[in-house]
Amino acid sequence: MGSTVSGPFCGRLLADFGAEVIKVEPPTGDPVRQMGKRSRGRSLYAASILRNKHLISVDLRTPDGQDIIKRLAKVSDVVVENFRPGKLEEWNLGFDALSKANPGVILVRISGYGQSGPYRHRPGYGVTSEAVGGLREITGEPDRPPSRVSISLTDCITGLYAAFGAVMALFSRTRTGAGQVVDAALYEGAFSFMEPHVPAFAELGSVPTRTGSRLPNSTPNNLYPTADGDFIHITAGNNATFERLAACMRAPHLARDERFRTPTARSRHEDDIDDIVADWTSGHPLPELENRLDASAVPAARIFTLRDIFADKHYEAREMLLKTPDDVLGTVTLPGVVPVLSKTPGAVRWAGREVGVDTRNVLERVAGLKAREIDALVRQETIYQG
Repeated sequence: MGSTVSGPFCGRLLADFGAEVIKVEPPTGDPVRQMGKRSRGRSLYAASILRNKHLISVDLRTPDGQDIIKRLAKVSDVVVENFRPGKLEEWNLGFDALSKANPGVILVRISGYGQSGPYRHRPGYGVTSEAVGGLREITGEPDRPPSRVSISLTDCITGLYAAFGAVMALFSRTRTGAGQVVDAALYEGAFSFMEPHVPAFAELGSVPTRTGSRLPNSTPNNLYPTADGDFIHITAGNNATFERLAACMRAPHLARDERFRTPTARSRHEDDIDDIVADWTSGHPLPELENRLDASAVPAARIFTLRDIFADKHYEAREMLLKTPDDVLGTVTLPGVVPVLSKTPGAVRWAGREVGVDTRNVLERVAGLKAREIDALVRQETIYQG
């Protein structure tokens, strides 16, 4: 019952690895269907985030719709939702009600600020929760306002935590037989990535802010210009890698320079070493730099565009771009399954389809409704079949 990004992303991760995922939408469709680019009336984002799912349409505001959810939850391992806290309880679909019929059910609850605390009733949205979680303050250039990554980053982070929580709860259930609630908050998903800065503030009062493409206290680790007007990111923060970088630059003396001999010293003189590296990269075109740095085992990369990705042999070899059958487009290319498991790998079996396409099948096969009951629910507009 998750909507937009965080809930559907959680369900997509589980579906990729073989879970039978039943996605509940209103007749108007999940809002994610209106996000991103479209082709021939098709939401390309929905083609990916709704992949591998059985799609049903139920009006959750009606008693009959709520009864359908109870019947599905009774035979399900996991229920995922990302309504505002308290909404499920209003519909008599909270954990107490669901676990009464199914003691082993796991309820994954995704919200902006969690199921408890003074902010619990605030509307949650990924980018605002990202601001509360601290990530926005450290994203962007130091002389400009906080920036953002142009995807629903915190929704995906929290959806990933939610899926992880679901699997851990299932693992616990194998020992106890009991279900439980997984409480995943968007702002906490963002905040968890602030890990290096939390003890630094507690101990030193250090408040991190924006540093652009540079990673503080890991030097050199920055974006550098190339002779052909492009950029390359080089990271050589530890001593062994820095020595290889210095040798690649034909400047081995840099590794013996007192300013640069240790990671701590380099961090104190990060402007100096960045200027030296940038002066070197500026004298060579990007392809030459990539080859030389790779040969020297120095981590470096151009900034890939999607055009680069679609032409890249490594992406192809790792099956990270999957041509998937689609009812309207014929085929649609979707991102591959992550992570790669050696014995039980995930798979993309079909792309996201139309609203309600599986309503009748799921209600008959899983919820046990008779054809006449389904017909009556269609007539009263409790359910929609695409």
